[in-house]
Amino acid sequence: LLEVGTGFHPELTGRENIYLNGAILGMSRSEITSKIDEIVDFSGCERYIDTPTKRYSSGMTVRLAFAVAAHLEPDILVVDEVLAVGDAEFQKKAIGKMKDVSSQDGRTVLFVSHNMAAVKNLCTRAILLEQGKVVREGDVHETVDHYLGDFFENQAHHKKWSKGSEDAPRGGSAVLLEVKLVSEDDLSITSDTKIYTRFELLKDMKNFNLSVVLSSEHDIPIFNTISPVVGLEKGIHEAWLTIPKHLLNDINYRLRLLLVENSRRIVDVHDVLAWQSIETSNRDHAWFGKMIGVIRPKLQWEIC
Repeated sequence: LLEVGTGFHPELTGRENIYLNGAILGMSRSEITSKIDEIVDFSGCERYIDTPTKRYSSGMTVRLAFAVAAHLEPDILVVDEVLAVGDAEFQKKAIGKMKDVSSQDGRTVLFVSHNMAAVKNLCTRAILLEQGKVVREGDVHETVDHYLGDFFENQAHHKKWSKGSEDAPRGGSAVLLEVKLVSEDDLSITSDTKIYTRFELLKDMKNFNLSVVLSSEHDIPIFNTISPVVGLEKGIHEAWLTIPKHLLNDINYRLRLLLVENSRRIVDVHDVLAWQSIETSNRDHAWFGKMIGVIRPKLQWEIC
């Protein structure tokens, strides 16, 4: 499965597309008929199963398509980045289905993904590829830790792009020029840590703000914070975000940065920074990094 939904026809109903997609995937008509109730129930689209799929949202279409694929019975199922669909409940159901295929049905599932939480949850063994070569194979937890260790070892605490660089992250009206982590105590979180951002606006903006999403090493969101909305003139500007001491735990962190105009993302950079924080005192207060879910703390922003 490289892309779920391949072959769906927008003019056909959900039920008709189940038969069409199932045939494309190699299922016979009688096989599809015997499983159609399970497929529809799994997809959660019962209410709209006789509605043309052109009326479906993209999420509904992918859910229905994955439901068809999930009821195949191959000896080896190769799944490439197709489980990140639907809401949390459906993703849990999809992971559970893959587990059932491997554990109860005794089939092999080869799961390809950059979602380390899903890999740890689903797989029993892991293979790490780099430039097409196997660099590590074995226990899934050890292999994932090795991959993440290399990731954080190679990430800088400071990234800078020249004004005219083609590599600089940009949107239609803004260019990111620099992001860095500033701490008095060598990036530990016993002191305030500041995230400095420098960017260029290519036009005047009346409603501009920045957003930061901080995630764990497994890409689980810990919190996001949004700056005040400000009006800025065309040119180069700076922003500072202060994360107070004792707010986070001593784990690895990944930073996603967004430049936003009128509530619309114009620059969106994943893993723009990554670092490992070291908490050396007051551990009882360092609870925040353990929490799962997006929380929005009120942090100090400065934009100039």
